[in-house]
Amino acid sequence: MKNSLICWLLLLLAGPAALANSDLTPTQLRVEYRTNPFTDEAKPRLSWVLESGRRNQHQSAYRILVASKPELLEAGQADLWDSGKIANDQTAQVVYGGTALTSRQQCFWKIQSWDKEGQPGPWSQSASWEMGLLEAADWKAAWIGKDFAPGTAPVPFKGKELLLPPAPIFRKEVSVGQKLVKARLYITALGLFEFKINGQRIGKDYLAPGWTDYNQRVYYQAYDVTEHLKSGKQVLQARLSYGWYSGYIGYALLVGNPVVRAFYGEVPALKAQLELTYENGQTQTVATGSDWKVSSGGLLESDILHGETYDAREEPENWHLPGYDDSHWEAAEHIATAERQLQLYPAQPVQVTDTLSPGSITERTNGTFIVNLGQNIAGLIRLRVKGKAGDKIVLRFGEMLHPDGRLMVENLRMARATDTYILKGDPEGEEWVPGFTYHGFQYVEVTGFPGTPQKENFTGLVLGSNTPRAGHFETDHPLVNQLYQNIVWTQRANFVDIPTDCPQRDERMGWTGDAQIYGGTSALNMDVAAFFTKWIRDLQDAQWESGAYPDYAPAPSVRSSDTFAPGWMEAGIINPYEMYRAYGDTRIIERSWENMEKFMAFHAKRSGDRYIYPEGSFADLSPKGGYGDWLSIGKKTPPDMLATIYYGYTAQLMAEMAAAIGKSTRALHYQELAGKIKAAFASHYLDETSGKLTTNPKPYGDGSGYVDGHQGFSGHTQTAYANAIYHDFLSKSQQEAAGKHLADLLVANGEKLATGFLGVKQLLPALSATGRSDLAYQLLLTTEYPSWGFEIENGATTIWERWDSYVKDDPEKMESLNAGMNSFSHYAFGSVYEWMFRNMAGIRAELPGYKSFTIAPEIPKKDIHRAQASYQSIHGEILSSWKRSDSSLSLEVVIPVNTRAVVWIPTDDPASVLLDGKSLHEQADISLGNFLDGRQAVVLGSGRYRFEGTLHP
Repeated sequence: MKNSLICWLLLLLAGPAALANSDLTPTQLRVEYRTNPFTDEAKPRLSWVLESGRRNQHQSAYRILVASKPELLEAGQADLWDSGKIANDQTAQVVYGGTALTSRQQCFWKIQSWDKEGQPGPWSQSASWEMGLLEAADWKAAWIGKDFAPGTAPVPFKGKELLLPPAPIFRKEVSVGQKLVKARLYITALGLFEFKINGQRIGKDYLAPGWTDYNQRVYYQAYDVTEHLKSGKQVLQARLSYGWYSGYIGYALLVGNPVVRAFYGEVPALKAQLELTYENGQTQTVATGSDWKVSSGGLLESDILHGETYDAREEPENWHLPGYDDSHWEAAEHIATAERQLQLYPAQPVQVTDTLSPGSITERTNGTFIVNLGQNIAGLIRLRVKGKAGDKIVLRFGEMLHPDGRLMVENLRMARATDTYILKGDPEGEEWVPGFTYHGFQYVEVTGFPGTPQKENFTGLVLGSNTPRAGHFETDHPLVNQLYQNIVWTQRANFVDIPTDCPQRDERMGWTGDAQIYGGTSALNMDVAAFFTKWIRDLQDAQWESGAYPDYAPAPSVRSSDTFAPGWMEAGIINPYEMYRAYGDTRIIERSWENMEKFMAFHAKRSGDRYIYPEGSFADLSPKGGYGDWLSIGKKTPPDMLATIYYGYTAQLMAEMAAAIGKSTRALHYQELAGKIKAAFASHYLDETSGKLTTNPKPYGDGSGYVDGHQGFSGHTQTAYANAIYHDFLSKSQQEAAGKHLADLLVANGEKLATGFLGVKQLLPALSATGRSDLAYQLLLTTEYPSWGFEIENGATTIWERWDSYVKDDPEKMESLNAGMNSFSHYAFGSVYEWMFRNMAGIRAELPGYKSFTIAPEIPKKDIHRAQASYQSIHGEILSSWKRSDSSLSLEVVIPVNTRAVVWIPTDDPASVLLDGKSLHEQADISLGNFLDGRQAVVLGSGRYRFEGTLHP
């Protein structure tokens, strides 16, 4: 009875808002896009998703409570922040407004929402976040390391000598007292780290702390290790590797760059501190310093590109146990480094996100076997084996096989991509997973295996940034379904801390052209908000003094001629914009604004007073003219034309982003600038009589042609028209003419595409925008070269870099291909998914974060009879699912709580359309819009709706 009275008193003290009269329930509470994270944002942003069993529901107000202890939060005592009841429908990007947060502060929070009728819903479940180390003075740890490079014999490889020194291991015994209540590990490295306590690995992260411009900032990780510690002697263990900091990066070896490794520093270093809090309030800090011991272990070689060699016989036995005699180990060395900004890692870490069992194992000759995972991935192999001490197993990785069954490694170029394990001879068997490398592969060549390997000896570990899955797409057409799976797998393989171009060869860099083309698609597949928060900062750090953005970020100088390129450098504007559109993120705009303005000033200076780039503007770039429409087929679109289009396009985006952060004067400036660029473009490139895009078709600049030395330039290309239409560079009449010319070019080319990296995303949307959705579907579904279907017909399980990277069962053709440019996991051409999502499924955001959106599917007349796309937006799940027969259509949609949508139903008879068995005119909770061009507009609030009716012919 007494407990019941206390509960009622607490409810009364909390006020009327605590009593739920509505089912409007906040769920999926997140801080800075992550669930219960560590963060060092002084004013973190809070987001939640609302759920309700009622249609047409939205939030009219909310209240947030934040407390320093969970018991305070449960009692409604918000000692950090009580927002009070705020009359607002905002559920995302709500900035914390309470007491200033300090280092190590724990924050527990919950939220209540009021529905559209002003009735309160139930409180959410509680969530939390924890602050990292906010001040430099919080760090007591020193940088420690050991230089094992001197005396290391170089490893010969393809006529080069690789320096692959052993990796250092560190050890420290500590005494932990009784009644420990909290333990936190803060850790980073110049290089890569792995940390264990008493032999147990801490965290599931790989390749930590990630790749940055280490000369400017270094990220650290924070871990709750309370459950890993008990009273008494404990052993702290760490292992370092060279990673991006002092290992090999990119294609520097391939091109003979003066520097091929150690772009940031020669010696990797560790910085870590363990902070313990006891029940009585006392604290204890254990930090890296000269009192730690260092030695070399079993990891003889390790490099991200080249792989690992591990000798289990060399690993110190029982060094994880208290009392181990480490007297023969050396004292760790202090590593002198320049001051660097230490920040908490802001994104999801690289982790094992999936596992695969081999589909087959094929024996070749001389004890060599080929393991086939059946799927091209980025990741590792977990090896389980039993054998004699000294047995050496060599694993070599590749994406494809030659027609005769040999592993194809030519496309790896200077990446050794080989892992070696030397057994210690444990009679119980041994298990090994490399810790500081990864590979792009479907096939593994195995040599030296004791006996005949079985499938259970190998497990494929899929490695990548653990970005949550946000989208799903499915049709009744197997080719389209395989294409979608290929797109997703390619994204998984290349979102590894940064958006890499490929996971297999000597490159794996954050190429800006790839990233800006694919940025919108990536957000439809996965929640990449935190991921791009991290990479956009890398991109801003890499900006040239001139204002241009480089070809890739982070940007070590792996080739002395690297500068910038039109259509690539614009990632510095486009990717922050994609974040804003997908998530309503204005903070990324504010933090990037100065850099973006600097870039636009570069554009203005480079283009001159005519607002266009004259022919030859980029003759000084390497390759000649920049990368342009990389890997297009036939005539090349002039880089000057593409630069002008991108100049105007980024001006449009800057105008929208300026308005979003309250910079009205700059918004007007960029709006006017975009208009001037478009007018100048039309005057310079458009033939008034024919409506064709024209330019000088002669070779570029000095007559050397483009890249391969044989293709001239022409404005009359698929890429040119697709970009002009997609980027809204033309008037209505000009766009109609451009659409016709685009269709004519496709027909003249045998109804085949010819676009490269800068034209593929725009091609199908441009066709749909000019009334040729039928031709867009035809391009999507063809299996003739060049096409996505051609790749699938030739066995692709990911997206290729080149349209003709592989020709099944054609050895002669295969040998003639450019092996060095045959990446089989390259996501740029996967940007076609934007059209699949926005046109085939018809989901298109009208307001940032899909606060308002349209669903207007383009239903084909043949081949595909049903399609379904779902997307977990920052406001909740959106669904568009249609099914057609010869004369009828069903359309099911889901609209998240707190959003609105206009659904366009393709029908020639609106009166025949039923919702819940009733005609549209009988519905009380929907609004009818226009009937236009065979489509009926219906305005909907939240809920699930199923329409059925007569299909528009």
